Amino acid sequence: MKILAAGDIHGDSALAEKLAKKAEDEKVDLVVLCGDLTYAEQSTDNIVGAFTSRKQKVILIPGNHETVATADFLCELYGATNLHGYSMKFNDVALFGAGGANIGLHQVSDDEIYSLLQKGHDKIKDVPKKVMVTHVHPTDSMMSKFSTIVPGSQGVTNAIKAFKPDILLCSHVHEAEGIEEMMDGTKVMNVGKGGKIFEI
Repeated sequence: MKILAAGDIHGDSALAEKLAKKAEDEKVDLVVLCGDLTYAEQSTDNIVGAFTSRKQKVILIPGNHETVATADFLCELYGATNLHGYSMKFNDVALFGAGGANIGLHQVSDDEIYSLLQKGHDKIKDVPKKVMVTHVHPTDSMMSKFSTIVPGSQGVTNAIKAFKPDILLCSHVHEAEGIEEMMDGTKVMNVGKGGKIFEI
């Protein structure tokens, strides 16, 4: 399964078009958007639509710049799927996720992030390959050292230890874009606005 994952688009429709074209050229099976699609709930035009207009399957979660309601609205409008507290299965690969962050306009506590991830994971726990999707990065990660004002989430760290996903996709810390590291057997990837294509 080939995935393009990106986050922190912040209402940049030109960037969304560029990423959608990249997904089309690379013939990806799935697009995963890791939150902060908007900038403070503004500029939602042609962010998700850039992908779905090309018939690309899109899964997304809210970041800390949009509410769950806005994420739901974008999904309903464009035929995408909000993974916040849910899971999806594609053959032998399952994805589960939780959006938001413990800082910013629309805060979600670490306990709530963990609870949402647990809710999604419970439905796909027996699937061989698992991808966890969050907006915020885990505490004690290399990414958390890139910013003194954007803390990582203990809830995400606890979920890595408890659910042992093969991959964690996140964004949130712009300065840590492209960083990949291993934590407790999970490959943690900050996909950032430039996006990342990988196979699982």
